[in-house]
Amino acid sequence: MPQNKRSFFEKLTGSHEKIEIEPEEIVDARGFMDELEEEKEEGQLTVDVYQTSNEIILQAFTSGIKTDDLDISITQDMITIKGKREDHRRVEREDFFCQELYWGSFSRKITLPHEVDPDEAEATLKNGILTVKLPKLDRERVQKLKVKGE
Repeated sequence: MPQNKRSFFEKLTGSHEKIEIEPEEIVDARGFMDELEEEKEEGQLTVDVYQTSNEIILQAFTSGIKTDDLDISITQDMITIKGKREDHRRVEREDFFCQELYWGSFSRKITLPHEVDPDEAEATLKNGILTVKLPKLDRERVQKLKVKGE
């Protein structure tokens, strides 16, 4: 009895032909990774965003970044954080066993879930954590205006 048992992948795709790959067709993984590294524009900053009754708070790990290397822009409904983490080490790529830290330019644009007052926002950097406090705008609050006489 011939064995015509097909793999799950073959059943899923309908494929039943055996594909042979010549050794020269195999891509060098290191060369491929180098190409990806060159194409990489900038990293994305990881953040936590939460609210209290009066403000929206954003926190991000920014270890190794000087305050002068951070650029924070705020509108009533969006915050943008840009920066750069510079690697001053000179280690050859082939000398790394593992390389997971991100070095280079990064940015993050976040649409806020509530309108905020950009003029009253505060940013602090402590122990490698950036904290941005954004006071919420209260659109339902009514302000009485007094009319001045001449």
